Amino acid sequence: MNSVDLLIHARWVIPVEPARTVLDYHSVAVKDGLIADVLPSDLARRSVQAARVVDLGEHVLIPGLVNLHTHAAMALMRGIGDDLPLMRWLQEVIWPAEAKHVSDTFVREGTLLAAVEMLRGGITTCSDMYFHPDAAAQAFDLVGMRAMVGIVLIDFPTAYATDADDYLRKGLAARDRWRRQPRIGFTVAPHAPYTVSDENLIRAQTLARELDLPLHIHLHETDGEIRESIAAHGLRPLARLERLGIAADNLVAVHAVHLNSHDIDLLASHGASVAHCPTSNMKLASGIAPVPRLLEAGVRVGLGTDGAASNNRLDLFQEMRHAALLAKVSSGDATAVPAHSALHMATLAGAEALGLGDEIGSIVRGKRADLCAVNLADISMRPCFEPLSHLVHAAGRDQVSHVWIDGESRVDAGVALLQISDKELLRIATVWQTRLAN
Repeated sequence: MNSVDLLIHARWVIPVEPARTVLDYHSVAVKDGLIADVLPSDLARRSVQAARVVDLGEHVLIPGLVNLHTHAAMALMRGIGDDLPLMRWLQEVIWPAEAKHVSDTFVREGTLLAAVEMLRGGITTCSDMYFHPDAAAQAFDLVGMRAMVGIVLIDFPTAYATDADDYLRKGLAARDRWRRQPRIGFTVAPHAPYTVSDENLIRAQTLARELDLPLHIHLHETDGEIRESIAAHGLRPLARLERLGIAADNLVAVHAVHLNSHDIDLLASHGASVAHCPTSNMKLASGIAPVPRLLEAGVRVGLGTDGAASNNRLDLFQEMRHAALLAKVSSGDATAVPAHSALHMATLAGAEALGLGDEIGSIVRGKRADLCAVNLADISMRPCFEPLSHLVHAAGRDQVSHVWIDGESRVDAGVALLQISDKELLRIATVWQTRLAN
């Protein structure tokens, strides 16, 4: 009889690989933080001895969700500056608030709030882009979450850094401090083509290539961005990146809303990825990304929440549903982005975009045991003809009951197992609400 650390029996297991697969009455065995086996539950009960057994009678077990783009610390700005377009929102609300308040403590405490929200919603990995990356890493580490933290680069000075050299120096120092923590990784994260010069974009990609890291950048988010790039450089932003040698297989293009056929071909030919943030794009009226055309061209598309300031929720169940529905209504094709595609975008596609596809994103033997259980027992989930459809179109983060990262329990029966209490998190939120309101 095989011995493992954890054995999870579920009504359904959706492994993501192979695609469209739904396994009835299956179990996942976990040993040393890895998925040791996926097998029928009746066989598992006979042949596997486990230190801990979890029975999930009416649950579906899926890979932990991967949030491909967020600004975690901006959870402290949730709801400020609502109902404004992107550039007014940034220039009139966000940038002034950041100049006044952002600090090491702001980032650490805001990221803590965000990380707990994400964990409770089944998100086990995120790609974060914000200032003070060391403080963000501390927060993710405290709650046991997997994160790729951005080495941010902007041309202009902020309260965090004075110039490009300072941004890179501080980001690389943070990376050096966290190199031995396997759950904390890094990306190179120039903010956007309109805030970073050619010279510094090239520096960012050179650094990313030297360190074998993804390059994470806001790109083609608004119509105005396109017009301004053509006026300033004679090129659309993506064409400018290609001219600089930055359009490449490590590129994660965040938003990618306003794309023409040539843009899509460029992304596909270079093997680049897109971080689709449908809710934020709707809230800021940025537009609808042409996801069906991207997928048809073979472009990898993952899902991101963006920050809570431009979304108000860090909820990948919401993003899956919005991605599926927007794809259908914008293309006029009801078959666009079916449920299995939306789940793939929220799991394996995001993992692959971050260079983590061999470790997470699907329930496959040998991968890290990052798992999420969703309870479909509630009357609002019945009848259940197709659990995969329910995940995208009926269930929500409130149905997440269990979360594991590296086989370690982070949420158990709906209760987050944390080194910080809800009382302390509420105190943090109250303190910063008072400061930001003044």
